[in-house]
Amino acid sequence: MLRWCTDEVEPHERFDYWREVRSKGLFGVTAELERERRADFFGEFSLRQLGGAGLVELKASPYAVERSTSDIANAPGDAICVYQQLGSGGWFGGLRGGDFSIANGSFATSHTDLPYRTAPLGAEGFHLRILKIPMSSIPAQDKRMRELAPRTFGDPTLAPLLGACFADLNEAADDVALDATSLVQALAHLVQIERGIVRPGSRRGQAALRTARLSQARRLIARHLQDPHLAPTMVADLLEVSVRHLHMLFETAEKSFSQTVTDERLKQSRRLLREAPERLIADIAASCGFESLATYYRVFSAAYGMAPGDFRAQASDGH
Repeated sequence: MLRWCTDEVEPHERFDYWREVRSKGLFGVTAELERERRADFFGEFSLRQLGGAGLVELKASPYAVERSTSDIANAPGDAICVYQQLGSGGWFGGLRGGDFSIANGSFATSHTDLPYRTAPLGAEGFHLRILKIPMSSIPAQDKRMRELAPRTFGDPTLAPLLGACFADLNEAADDVALDATSLVQALAHLVQIERGIVRPGSRRGQAALRTARLSQARRLIARHLQDPHLAPTMVADLLEVSVRHLHMLFETAEKSFSQTVTDERLKQSRRLLREAPERLIADIAASCGFESLATYYRVFSAAYGMAPGDFRAQASDGH
């Protein structure tokens, strides 16, 4: 992973470095900010290569960004970008389809080699994730993909699926059970579904929706772990699919629904054992959704070869 922050540069050079080296050199855009505001400028970003794509998370104080025709000529990208707005919102302009804003939690997409201008809407500046998927890594290319001018996702049913895929992709580097390549391909095809290039019922459309719904199911499991009645019926209802369809989603995964629930509960309990040494083990077991302390001890010992108390002792010793 590449991480960079303006704290690494002298204050009077921070915006100039961000504009010339990071914005123009790395992202292929032109950054502008009034000279009197540059002394207070702050920016940071991370860049990870996952599943054949680049995932950027960027935070910065307010400034204006343009991807002009000359920027595109100097640094062509030939990629699809999916933007997840994490901050107070952003504005896009200079487009054939007119200006638009993207709210916190919303998504937008575009092809890299179409011009645009953008700026944050709030005083706190930019905070967003950008997934850049090279066209060369997307199977069965369609020329319409190179005509994707920046636009928000208009289909509300896709937003939770996009959010789940982005959340899983953000964790994929630390969780070997998550298939980053499948997540990237699913996001690429969800973009095409939203823009009418791929039909939801087609083979590629169905595969993308399966991957995204599996991610969404995992996120729902994590959100309801403390509920001892967490069951396939509950998650299927939240996903608005049948229980049979839910189990079919997990057939393609490494773990079944029940194995995923147990694994997530164990991971959460391990975190709590490390981070809350004063908390009673019985309280941790209950808060993670285990039906009894005896069940928790049995499952934990089978998974890790030691009792929860021994794991806590090792963690406190720095092992």
